[in-house]
Amino acid sequence: MQWGIIDRYAKSLIKEAGHKIRVSFFNQIDIDSKSSANDLVTNIDKEIEQFFISRIKKDFPAHKILGEEGFGDNVQTLDGVVWMLDPIDGTMNFIHQKRNFAISLGIYAEGVGMLGYIYDVMRDDFYHAAKDEGAYFNDERLPKLEITALTEAVIGINASWVAPNRFVDNEKIIELVKTCRGTRSYGSAAMELAYVSSGRLDAYMSMRLSPWDIAGGIVIAQEVGAVATNMKGEFPHLLGQDTFIVARPGLHRDLLTNYIHLK
Repeated sequence: MQWGIIDRYAKSLIKEAGHKIRVSFFNQIDIDSKSSANDLVTNIDKEIEQFFISRIKKDFPAHKILGEEGFGDNVQTLDGVVWMLDPIDGTMNFIHQKRNFAISLGIYAEGVGMLGYIYDVMRDDFYHAAKDEGAYFNDERLPKLEITALTEAVIGINASWVAPNRFVDNEKIIELVKTCRGTRSYGSAAMELAYVSSGRLDAYMSMRLSPWDIAGGIVIAQEVGAVATNMKGEFPHLLGQDTFIVARPGLHRDLLTNYIHLK
């Protein structure tokens, strides 16, 4: 497999898609809901996914595509090469803020992440990595992450976790919030993964994410030494939804052991 060629191809495709998204703000954006009133999708999400699929299928017909909007393949296994795509991760931000969303893409071979990309479209910030070749923010190589104590850590977490819920012991989350230096929530799993990888956040966690949310970010995070698992400490399930946590080394174990108690 000529990963260098695929890498250059994917970067070009992502930049072209980003341009299409920016131009879309001058046109009509149609908004629908999916599983709930807050699970939004637009005509732009659909059009960008179809753009990726048409090009990838033409140039790499043997590859499979797992896309959020359902225009790709019915992927049942991770055999072969699988592209995992979220054309706009953070659709609510796209609609309401016109920023703080990203294109997320991970390319896997036999279940192993080979290439990962997160493109912050409005800031033109590109996070990317190739397996065993390091991770980059635009053209700058990202350093390996150092160990950080929880008392000095900024954690990416949704505020709803603090309230009683059916997923996790919220009293331990309250303790976590009180102990860490601060919390943030950006509304895009891809961007929060990018921020952990670049040291802007020290950890990020979510109770329910899909493969296309995290596939690209995992490749980037692993190249800087971050630990990415589900809440059971296992590698995330990439054929369906799963819990998720990514953090600096050391901090990951502390969070899983002492603060995240699943119900």
